[in-house]
Amino acid sequence: MEYAILFLPLAGAFIGYFGKSISKYFSEITTSLFVVISAIFSLLVFWNGYQNDIYANYLIFEWISSGSFTANWSINIDPLTSVMLVVVTFVSALVHIYSIGYMNHDPYKPRFMSYLSLFTFSMLALVVSDNFLQLFFGWEGVGLCSYLLIGFWYKKETANNAAIKAFIVNRIGDFGLAIGIFLIFYYFGTINFEEVFQATENFAEKKLFFLGIEINLITLICIFLFIGAMGKSAQFLLHTWLPDAMEGPTPVSALIHAATMVTAGVFLVVRCSPLFEYSHLALNLVTIIGMITALFAASVALVQNDIKKIVAYSTCSQLGYMFFATGIGAYHVAMFHLFTHAFFKALLFLGAGSVIHAFKDEQDIRNMGGVRKKLPFTYLFMLIGTLALTGFPFLSGFYSKDAIIEFAYLKNSSLGNYAATIGILTAVLTSIYSWRLFFKVFHGPYNNKKFSINETNESPLIMLLPLVFLSAGAVLSGYIFKNIFIGHHSNDFWQTSIFFLNEIKHDAIPFWFLLLTPILVLITIPISYYFYILKPEVLMDLKNTNTPLYNFLLNKWYIDELYEKIFVNPAKKIGSFFWKIGDVGIIDKFGPDGISKLIKILSNRTGRLQTGFIYDYAFVMLLGLSILLTYLILK
Repeated sequence: MEYAILFLPLAGAFIGYFGKSISKYFSEITTSLFVVISAIFSLLVFWNGYQNDIYANYLIFEWISSGSFTANWSINIDPLTSVMLVVVTFVSALVHIYSIGYMNHDPYKPRFMSYLSLFTFSMLALVVSDNFLQLFFGWEGVGLCSYLLIGFWYKKETANNAAIKAFIVNRIGDFGLAIGIFLIFYYFGTINFEEVFQATENFAEKKLFFLGIEINLITLICIFLFIGAMGKSAQFLLHTWLPDAMEGPTPVSALIHAATMVTAGVFLVVRCSPLFEYSHLALNLVTIIGMITALFAASVALVQNDIKKIVAYSTCSQLGYMFFATGIGAYHVAMFHLFTHAFFKALLFLGAGSVIHAFKDEQDIRNMGGVRKKLPFTYLFMLIGTLALTGFPFLSGFYSKDAIIEFAYLKNSSLGNYAATIGILTAVLTSIYSWRLFFKVFHGPYNNKKFSINETNESPLIMLLPLVFLSAGAVLSGYIFKNIFIGHHSNDFWQTSIFFLNEIKHDAIPFWFLLLTPILVLITIPISYYFYILKPEVLMDLKNTNTPLYNFLLNKWYIDELYEKIFVNPAKKIGSFFWKIGDVGIIDKFGPDGISKLIKILSNRTGRLQTGFIYDYAFVMLLGLSILLTYLILK
């Protein structure tokens, strides 16, 4: 069963791609069926682990063996892995089914479905690994698949540019992860998780010089591992690829943001909790970057107009929550939010896809509005997703996101208090931009000038059915799993898969603090409705009087423009210089171009001998005979 979970999506990817000529629906049915089976098996593995404590390491084969060094291909099942298996396979299965309807008219749908399954396999290979090398394989696999899927519509220049950008930005993070793994291997002599984590305490006080600075070994390793996590999970400074990734089809966005690529960074930090717990500096860095990311992405989402980019920045912000949860040592709370977030974020993305489908590929929320009666099911699902994301009481986001804020408060440190404050502020901003999106899409006047409201239609059943399951998860997952994941006996569930050096006790929280965030979130609903539907001119006047601030947020804090000036333009100039001097001036001039030019000159001059007059040919023959006789005589 464990082997099937990993390899069924891989088999589906190959069969789906090469079986596209068998029948019209063969690829989508095969890939979807295999991932659904994998999801069912994942639920069984999770249940067996939770109920019967059945966890094990299943060896596939020995990958590398050199002296005392070994690296295996394994399926390591522990509580952390079992949770990730459920998240990845369940969301992926629903995305596969949804894609059957969403990509119905795309001529390259078999290739798309194959890429989705390959994406799922890569993420599964990452989460079931028992060593850093297999983890790195899956890590690079999801990076490759994201490139293929973001640039799936390769005839669009913007899609190609977005795919390249995602690939390059992630290479920066991957380079940091690779250095971290090299350091672990060099000093620990192994890359197996269990052996590294057991030996961590022995290296807790070890110092080394790096770039002329004395630094703790564990701290240095954790910083490089976190750089890798920053790239994959789109944290501040390495986040720029995430909004551009919306150029891919909507199911891709749902899979990347809810279950696969961006959750890999959070998983890495949680998996390496035995390392991070011995480095206060690294944990503080994680907390600070997470706080900045949460606030930055929420502020930018306030003014974006592309429906998918708003949800994308929401993902970026929620990942910030997860990271500052790990930074304060609440790894289990970060995993709890990752788990619940997967349901309502996939719901929001697929719901957004349903809206885009109804509006004939329109993504600007300013060209929508007034379709709640035309799209009743989509309206309901988007409402549930929005309530869950904003932390509406008793939905999944309420339990997990508020728990992060509470644990930050209970950390009882200056950084913890800052994190709690940023968390509350971000929750308010999240509620504002989420309701802005919801109200502008479904309420108010119909604003599309290209076609009438009567031409908008509800999505087909094949697209709505996955939203039903995701809605159930968005409503119930927080309530059902709260005690299991973060309750007083949560250590019994997580066992040794998460390491706590100084565990935060979830008790003695002031009653006013428990009520603060939910009350603020509830207040923003009527306020948002008033400003975005009843009196939009008020915000328009405010925008006109605060144009610099509006432009600052609209242009995403000008991070892309800053990178353009600091990195992209200088790189282009350097590349242009070496291209003109090196490629054109030397290699081309004296290489293929020079040789071809010389041959052309010789050919032209030789061609002049072909005059067509017999006395010229006779002269050449006599000249050749004379040279031959002279050679023979002298010889």
